[in-house]
Amino acid sequence: KASVSMGEVGKRHSYIVMGPLEDLRVDGRGCEDYRCVEVETDVVSNTSGSARVKLGHTDILVGVKAEMGTPKLEKPNEGYLEFFVDCSANATPEFEGRGGDDLGTEIANTLYRIFNNKSSVDLKTLCISPREHCWVLYVDVLLLECGGNLFDAISIAVKAALFNTSIPRVRVLEDEEGSKDIELSDDPYDCIRLSVENVPCIVTLCKIGYRHVVDATLQEEACSLASLLVSVTSKGVVTCMRKVGKGSLDPESIFEMMETGKRVGKVLHASLQSVLHKEESLGPKRQKVGFLG
Repeated sequence: KASVSMGEVGKRHSYIVMGPLEDLRVDGRGCEDYRCVEVETDVVSNTSGSARVKLGHTDILVGVKAEMGTPKLEKPNEGYLEFFVDCSANATPEFEGRGGDDLGTEIANTLYRIFNNKSSVDLKTLCISPREHCWVLYVDVLLLECGGNLFDAISIAVKAALFNTSIPRVRVLEDEEGSKDIELSDDPYDCIRLSVENVPCIVTLCKIGYRHVVDATLQEEACSLASLLVSVTSKGVVTCMRKVGKGSLDPESIFEMMETGKRVGKVLHASLQSVLHKEESLGPKRQKVGFLG
């Protein structure tokens, strides 16, 4: 039977709080270092695009399904995205029953907020026939395991899945009477791809003591009273922010955290784009890991 004395717990807590002052963390990283991120796309066969991301002990699966729908009244010449987040009870005991519903809603609302601007995704490319037909992208997020820093891992997985998404090319045919028919291309490779260059990623900055850290572990999150979620594009532009936690953040800390988020976000985007393009260049030759790796 393993036992841990309160003294040991106190020492660990003290090191988690005081370590960042010296740019040191329990696992040896600096304050602005991410853990190793594993990204794999095209992991679910019956989707238009999919990705799996492992960040430490956090494991996220995202599937994108393109289906035809009707454009929204306020945006008649655009398609749209719908987000659904499922917090698996296997991820943590806290999600048993309806325990994960609130978190799932919170994550989905955050994703809606990130994508609720014209620059993230060109939604006009999803329009088939104004006011009549468009593509609706249903983005399903499944939390397989929770090991800290959920929002960052989910945003990386969503961007990777959208990069992997292929939407069938269609033509609108109109007869002499004015009725319209939609014709799908017979060629399975005749698809349109979304540009994800401007899709932001979330960088979560946890305030621990007098410093802030990125990619916090569960232990570090437990020692943090307030965090700042910063949505950053590949060019370092902040598209939205959100503060979480019961603690407060002073204006100077918020400014410092924003600057760190922009700096770290640009590096994160560059690394992710490099991995995605490298994986795609391998084509059918690439070795798939899937869920058995």
